[in-house]
Amino acid sequence: MTERKRNGTSLRMTSSASCLLVIDVQEKLIPAIHGGEAVLDHVAWLIRLARELDVPVRLTEQYPRGLGPTVARVRSQVLDDELLEKVHFSCLDADPIRRELAALGRRQVILAGTETHVCVLQSAFQLLEDGYQVFVVDEAVASRKPRDTELGLARMRDAGAQVVSREMVAFEWLNRAGTDQFKKVSKTFIV
Repeated sequence: MTERKRNGTSLRMTSSASCLLVIDVQEKLIPAIHGGEAVLDHVAWLIRLARELDVPVRLTEQYPRGLGPTVARVRSQVLDDELLEKVHFSCLDADPIRRELAALGRRQVILAGTETHVCVLQSAFQLLEDGYQVFVVDEAVASRKPRDTELGLARMRDAGAQVVSREMVAFEWLNRAGTDQFKKVSKTFIV
């Protein structure tokens, strides 16, 4: 039995314990991100999936006056009160964001966004230090340089975050086949 199971913490993501946290997918940053358009596609997919399964979504913007607002196709999926502005690289260094996440009562944080080696990494570290389980969606994070993405993912994994795929998120949130919800999600989201 693993230590996490002994501590009563599930190794699997569950829709009832999760929230989706999207970090800084902003207009002036995304064009510089290696594979930025694909990251946006994956982030949008995750948000739609979260909505379908009643998983709370929060999205951060790093200094929007400098980096611009969230890319429109992602922003259109997020309510105004789900958008959280920050200037710290770790989103939890901003007390309002820390309180917002705590108020959700969800101890599993599914992370996506940019940049892997800066804001995603530092947020993951802080989340882990605060006792959250962190699941980083591999294809939904990126940096300007692929090597920085690789190093960021490796450091997060070494620190205790789990690196997962979008489909891992979907199937673990669904938990079982044969339900109406599974049929709808598999038809809409699983290709």
